[in-house]
Amino acid sequence: MLPVEGIRVPLDQSQNDHRLQLRFLPVRRLFVICGLDTESGLEPDELSGENFEQSPLRRTFKSKVLAHYPDNVEWNPFDQDAVGMLCMPKGLSFRTQVDSREPQFHSFIITREDGSRTYGFALTFFEEVTSKQICSAMQTLYHMHNAEQYDILHTPTSPQGLEEQRHHHTQPRPVLHAAPAISRLQRFNSYDISRDTLYVSKCICLITPMAFAQACRKVLQQLHQAVSSPQPPPLPLESYIYNILYEVPLPPSGRSLKFSGVYGPIVCQRPSTSELPLFDFAISEMFNLLGVENVLQLFTCALLEMQILLYSQHYQRLMTVWQHVYVPILPASLLHFLDAPVPYLMGLHSNGQDDRTKLELPQEANLCFVDIDNHFIELPEELPQFPNKLEFIQEISEVLMSFGVSPEGNLHSSDSQAKYRGFRSVDMVSDKRNGNLASPLNSYLLRENETIARPPGSGKRTGLEVREDASSNKDPRVQCDEEELKMHQLNIHVREVFANRFTQMFADYEVFVIQPSQDKESWFTNRDQMQNFDKASFLSDQPEPYLPFLSRFLETQMFASFIDGKILCHDDEEKEHTLRVFDARVDKIRMLNVRTPTLRTSMYQKCTNIEESEKSIEMRVQKIDHTALHPHLLDMKIGQGRYEQGFFPRLQSDVLSTGPTSNKWTKRSAPAQWRRRDRQKQHAEHLYLDNDQREKYIQEARNLGTTIRQPKLSNLSPSVIAQTNWKFVEGLLKECRNKTKRMLVEKMGREAVELGHGEVSITGVEENTLIASLCDLLERIWSHGLQIKQGKSALWSHLLHYQESKEKKNATPAGLGPPGFIHDTERRKSDGGGSAMPPLKISLIQDMRHIQNIGEIKTDVGKARAWVRLSMEKKLLSRHLKQLLSDHELTKKLYKRYAFLRCDDEKEQFLYHLLSFNAVDYFCFTNVFTTIMIPYHVVVVPSKKLGGSMFTANPWVCVSGELAETGVLQVPRNTLEITFECQNLGKLTTVQMGHDNTGLYAKWLVECVIVRNEITGHTYKFPCGRWLGKGVDDGSLERILVGELMTPSTENDERMCRTPPMQQSPGMMRRFVTISPNSKPKLNTGQIQEGVGEAINGIVKHFHKPEKERGSLTLLLCGEYGLVWALEQVFQHGFKSPRLFKNVFIWDFLEKSQVYFESAEQREVTPDENWQTRVRHFCRFMRAINNTSRNIGKDGKFQMLVCLGARDHLLHHWIALLADCPITTQMYEDIALIKDRSLVNSLIRVLQTLQEFNITLEASLVKGVGI
Repeated sequence: MLPVEGIRVPLDQSQNDHRLQLRFLPVRRLFVICGLDTESGLEPDELSGENFEQSPLRRTFKSKVLAHYPDNVEWNPFDQDAVGMLCMPKGLSFRTQVDSREPQFHSFIITREDGSRTYGFALTFFEEVTSKQICSAMQTLYHMHNAEQYDILHTPTSPQGLEEQRHHHTQPRPVLHAAPAISRLQRFNSYDISRDTLYVSKCICLITPMAFAQACRKVLQQLHQAVSSPQPPPLPLESYIYNILYEVPLPPSGRSLKFSGVYGPIVCQRPSTSELPLFDFAISEMFNLLGVENVLQLFTCALLEMQILLYSQHYQRLMTVWQHVYVPILPASLLHFLDAPVPYLMGLHSNGQDDRTKLELPQEANLCFVDIDNHFIELPEELPQFPNKLEFIQEISEVLMSFGVSPEGNLHSSDSQAKYRGFRSVDMVSDKRNGNLASPLNSYLLRENETIARPPGSGKRTGLEVREDASSNKDPRVQCDEEELKMHQLNIHVREVFANRFTQMFADYEVFVIQPSQDKESWFTNRDQMQNFDKASFLSDQPEPYLPFLSRFLETQMFASFIDGKILCHDDEEKEHTLRVFDARVDKIRMLNVRTPTLRTSMYQKCTNIEESEKSIEMRVQKIDHTALHPHLLDMKIGQGRYEQGFFPRLQSDVLSTGPTSNKWTKRSAPAQWRRRDRQKQHAEHLYLDNDQREKYIQEARNLGTTIRQPKLSNLSPSVIAQTNWKFVEGLLKECRNKTKRMLVEKMGREAVELGHGEVSITGVEENTLIASLCDLLERIWSHGLQIKQGKSALWSHLLHYQESKEKKNATPAGLGPPGFIHDTERRKSDGGGSAMPPLKISLIQDMRHIQNIGEIKTDVGKARAWVRLSMEKKLLSRHLKQLLSDHELTKKLYKRYAFLRCDDEKEQFLYHLLSFNAVDYFCFTNVFTTIMIPYHVVVVPSKKLGGSMFTANPWVCVSGELAETGVLQVPRNTLEITFECQNLGKLTTVQMGHDNTGLYAKWLVECVIVRNEITGHTYKFPCGRWLGKGVDDGSLERILVGELMTPSTENDERMCRTPPMQQSPGMMRRFVTISPNSKPKLNTGQIQEGVGEAINGIVKHFHKPEKERGSLTLLLCGEYGLVWALEQVFQHGFKSPRLFKNVFIWDFLEKSQVYFESAEQREVTPDENWQTRVRHFCRFMRAINNTSRNIGKDGKFQMLVCLGARDHLLHHWIALLADCPITTQMYEDIALIKDRSLVNSLIRVLQTLQEFNITLEASLVKGVGI
């Protein structure tokens, strides 16, 4: 592998600096010179691959480290190969006097094996070649290259060339025809030693322990200017380099430093430990190159640790685009590294000529390819969206536009937008093509140039104020360049916006961290096998749109390392700087009460703390904390340090190899000066306050110590306690009232909004987020006034104490039934199957056991929230909490007198508000914990009439839900009950039931099937009322039943208004049709039309609702008064009475119609193609249903046909066909609806409304039909 890990924007290094005095030990810097070694001559650059087809001026040659100062240091063994490759990644380049020779700047990072990093900043420029041997070698290479090109031009190797040669075989081709082509080659890519001046690239590099990029850039820029200027510098270059290496200290955190360059002062500043880490690069370049949306997509790919390949012809762009550890310039000889099946971030250098399509990249489907120069990215497949992406882009765009930066980047921005006022340095503006240095002039000289003025037309742009930055308005207190200050300001704004997003998304991450129970050594040994974060509980609290991104982000190595760092640190002193900064921001959110009630809401919250961070940097640059020693003459011999314009000299190593041996000022005065600055700064801040302000702050500090930290409420009565805590209690009650109201409105949907119960925007708030917010409220209530905090969840701790006390008092007596069931030896008599199984016991402790048995939930906070969700779904939250708080002795033991839970009146109001949740059906437990195992209990209730209890066949059931289905489950014939455990099925939708038709009496009349979720207690009733058996009813051996959620039998005070029950199977209606055909209910045509309209209207409403508010489509198709029932009434109307002892079904009519259509099609009775197409579709569906292996009856087949017709939008065609079929005349009376042309046309128009909807059928409805 490469000896470097990559180029990246550095993190702050303050965590490695333990004592202030370390700043003034010899500063760890290196100065490196790379270029052409005239002694070794021209050697091909092996890392760049073979490029002999290019002209010699376009080839790259091997560069070498010519010198580095100091020569050898113990703290940093010099890696010549790594530094040389990073300083000049493509080796040496040659130019002539007609080529552009502008200097180019880039930076890099070297990561050693121990993880320590050093940062490099390189300036590449061109020097004239004075070696005759090198010039002669270049001339020779050109002669060889031109000879090869001449041969290529005269050798027809391509098919086109051969064809051309055959075409002109009668005409001899003169050799002179090649002269124009050769002359063109020589004119653009030529070198003549007698006419041209040859230049070669050279690089000067500064390697430092911290990444003060702008300061290092100015140092190198001024050094280059010193050798290119007609006038020699005031001092030898050795003096300036010596000063940088040994006499300029590193500023401590939160301080600024000014030192002298060759031509002017240079300022660098370092963020404090409470600010974001050091970032000294122009972040605007990243947005100019890619645009905001592309940057955010790339950011998402990096967070999810995908494979990322950056592609550009400019080294600095490869560095600028993203801050991440990666291989900066992947050599051509190492392209096979791209095959690595691991996440990576690599930079691939482009020569500016090859097309993107010529790159042969492996695994492109999973690769994020970033073409920086052409401003576009290719994203991996199925990339999840970053949370609140559109709002996030909008906020970043507003920040960029306020600084005059186009959010779309250079691709869509005009010149006036690209050259935004006073922010982009003149270097960047003058070279829009690649952002590299445009001239050796430094900003110190630019400020004196009156010709460089701010372009006119500043003002408002897109409704945002563009920052004024005319040189005449410059703050005289600012010590650094105005452009640099603006760069820092924009960096702060953008970075704070990004930091705010993560603070909002992970504001409560700490409560989900799983602390290890063993010692540190054991934890390190088994860390790979242990979970350190309760992901399931964390995700269950997040808004739905966040889940695709967050569920993948939580699985990344960077997040695991972040949590590991959190576990390993026991206090703030041990935390890494970035973790300390993040935790401080999280604490600030809680302290400022932002967390309530808006935390983890899907509503976007903009960053609000930019001004504080911006003010910090402005103060540092307005008042410099320290000025370094000025450059001075060194102890050099006469004649050393001579100046020669245009050539960077060979420096005197004897004066640069070692630093000062004794410097009293460095060792003593400087630390004292920094400490003196601290005292002066604190004193000045204190003096800025007037007497009233000082008294106010002193009084607040006293109150903080007396009223908050030591509340003296122990001897007060409950009434006085309530009054003393009234503001807090009132706030909690108000919040509880608002939350319950908001959650009810959210559940009721837009209809409640239209009635005036809220705002329209409320319906867009996810139920998941609101429930998580309610859990936060419960945790805060249970945390108020605790005697001793035990665990991260006060609510779960209270529950555990309650469980422990009750289990000690009430040991389960022997002989009771299974846990959770009421011991009832006499089952209630069946009243239609509603009470065919014993009800679940309402038990707070049993619900706790359910949560404790779920292995996916690891933390106390996660268990508490899962218990709250389960209680809400069972409509028992208020009842359970009331039971929990009824143990007054336990509450007194755990809570102080002033605690909220010991204020009786407020506690009762709180429980009353929670009681309102019983008004709606929540599935917040079932829909969140989708992978857990849940026990289900199934009871088949046969009819005791007509001998149904004498059944001898073997029955089976298959239960289907919104998430999964069970498959076929055999039911014991003697008990007709079964209990099984399977993965969460979700809300139950259908039950398929049947039997194997064995035994003497295989005819079975089933009343209903009842299925209960043994954890949530949800009980579903699936009415049947039909026979199963051959030769009875419609001859069906299996049926599909649609269920209804039964109302739980709760007490009267808790049985409040509830949502309407779901639709059920229309079995009871069919029972009259099939058992007693002559007594079937009569509906007139008006009632039938109304039924069809209501069924279609229900489906239309279903698709017009937001997806999260939609119910089950199966219920609307096959449920009571659904589409199947409505069309059944259409075909039953006017149906001729069957003969005695024989039932005639709609399916019989359809089969006869099929026979007629097939025979008519064979006879080619009608030439109408539309009619033939409709007939073919109808007959194909009829054959497929009749040929299915399932033993479904005639009514079941009709249901399947209607569902398939609705799915494929064919129902209105089939109605038209059947209305014109002669079979209809035979089997229907004249009054039948199907024979009334106007009513049929009306029915067709209604059914046509289904064409615009994409209807997806549940698998159980069409199982066995391959169509």
